[in-house]
Amino acid sequence: MPSRANPAEVIAAAAAAIAPPAATAAAEARSRQDRLTKPPGALGRLEELAVRIAGMRGCARPRLEQRLVVVAAADHGVAARGVSAYPPEVTAQMVANFLAGGAAINVLADHAGARVRVVDAGVLSPLDPPSGRSGGAQLARLDLPRGSGDITEGPAMSRETAERAIVAGIALVEEERAGPGLDIVGCGEMGIGNSTAAAALIAAATGRPPEAVTGRGSGVEGAALRAKIGAIEAALAVNRPDRGDGVALLAALGGHEIGVLAGVYLGAAVARIPAVMDGLISGAAALVAATIAPGVRDYIVASHRSPEPGHAAALEALEAEPLLDLGMRLGEGSGAALGISLCVAACRVLDEMATFGEAGVSDAPQQG
Repeated sequence: MPSRANPAEVIAAAAAAIAPPAATAAAEARSRQDRLTKPPGALGRLEELAVRIAGMRGCARPRLEQRLVVVAAADHGVAARGVSAYPPEVTAQMVANFLAGGAAINVLADHAGARVRVVDAGVLSPLDPPSGRSGGAQLARLDLPRGSGDITEGPAMSRETAERAIVAGIALVEEERAGPGLDIVGCGEMGIGNSTAAAALIAAATGRPPEAVTGRGSGVEGAALRAKIGAIEAALAVNRPDRGDGVALLAALGGHEIGVLAGVYLGAAVARIPAVMDGLISGAAALVAATIAPGVRDYIVASHRSPEPGHAAALEALEAEPLLDLGMRLGEGSGAALGISLCVAACRVLDEMATFGEAGVSDAPQQG
């Protein structure tokens, strides 16, 4: 992928470079799965998960050693419409918490053996240096506008900015692969107002009415929830994006952090790396990426089912079955970190568990 190409060319090249999962590797993984010391199918969906990852990685016994959670953060102009229970300055405050190691994603990523990389994709407030607490995350700052526009009055960003955000996500995957290495990536986010942007994107991409895909987000209810639905209705009426153009959807209704995550999905698919989707906002980013390149769907692992109605719509559109249903709606990549843990477990069972022949255990008799 040429580094000096303009953003639209980089995105087009990435979309064209996505290959289907390797059928031979998946078949070999399934054959081994059926010979492991257990009744066929006894580990349920863990078995199919390992086979899927084998196809993604092009390796019959994949090992997911290098694990990463990307937490992209940005502010949203629509937050001024009272769509969140929290003020906009909480975005920067939570980024500081990620960097200090004090957030849920820090704990859950550590549990999964994954490093955390926070991406400042357009946070309005200045970011203070990390306090030095152990377990903190690495920060990457992008040259993107500080916050997106108010989508009730016009587009969130220009098409050129949307393309730059997506390319930044693609580049991040390439950088991680070239540096410490990368075998699996989780997609998380932070941004006050971003559940409104995500619901608007999902409504536009799926054709569903705003009230069907809009939930409480940070905890709004009553008049605040009605204001949130009204903001999404206004955004759709003002912008009228082309639902078949992923970049146009992002530019009209999204946020910079959603664009970065869309790029992470694209970059991961190009590199045959499983990309673990988190909740509502991560799901909206996946829809953007899949609209740009439908082959992205083959490399997405849905970690959990959020109570947010828009997440259910995104899962259906992506034809993705989540691994967990725990009532989680935090974001940050918290569900993705748990999903990474399950992916690692599934692949370790496939690779490390003995077959009947290896263990000298009698297999079940063949049925006549």
